Amino acid sequence: MQRISNEKITVEVDLAHGGRISSLKWKEFEFVVQRRDHPMEWGWFGMVPWAGRVNSGLIKDIDGTEYSLPTDWDPPHAEHGFGFVSEWEVTGPNSSALVLPDPYFPGIAEQRIDLDGNSLTWTLNYIANGNTLPAWVGFHPWFPKHLNGGNEVELIFEPEKMLIRGPNYLPTGEYVAIPPKPWDDAFSGVKQDPILRWENQAQIRITSNVPWWVVYTEDPMGICVEPQTAPPDAANLGIEGAHSITATFTFSD
Repeated sequence: MQRISNEKITVEVDLAHGGRISSLKWKEFEFVVQRRDHPMEWGWFGMVPWAGRVNSGLIKDIDGTEYSLPTDWDPPHAEHGFGFVSEWEVTGPNSSALVLPDPYFPGIAEQRIDLDGNSLTWTLNYIANGNTLPAWVGFHPWFPKHLNGGNEVELIFEPEKMLIRGPNYLPTGEYVAIPPKPWDDAFSGVKQDPILRWENQAQIRITSNVPWWVVYTEDPMGICVEPQTAPPDAANLGIEGAHSITATFTFSD
């Protein structure tokens, strides 16, 4: 376990279980959904070297050679990369890294967590090291819907567009008018920083210069607001994503 703290925030990173943030406390509140049976359903974890689902776990390199990705966690699709189910190695007091397995070997994932007053800045990089498979990255934070028995969290989120989600839960590449919640969808054109607000308790502003966000509201315990450099199944949609992402989470009353 890697522990990072300042006078306002205390963070625990579970290196053995995906290098994920397993606890994040600000004041008296815990802002992380705690461990559950499925590795996709708790903590704050990085998605690397791909974010979201990949259709049938199939992906092609720049030469058109097709490779199979593991589909264990969301068959028949590959989900969220290798990072969230791998053991990370400490590289510094607030950083860690992972050598990725085939077919992304010898690619490397690196993450860093910096604290500054009431803010946490999280950085995730994918370094290809000559690997030619497409890659895109993102963050998957699980926020609790309730803090210490208080009111359910309110999400302030203003996107311009939402991708159509097909019957296989993958985006089609076409857009649709944004419906009311519940959501398990990819959005673009976000007009302002998303805010999660727990009335009379706390709020978090998420700042990230990314073109895509995925929001998941269907879980009874938590809500996910996920900045990503490209949407799910990006490679098969012909969308390129950056290999680096930074997001800042600022806490206030």
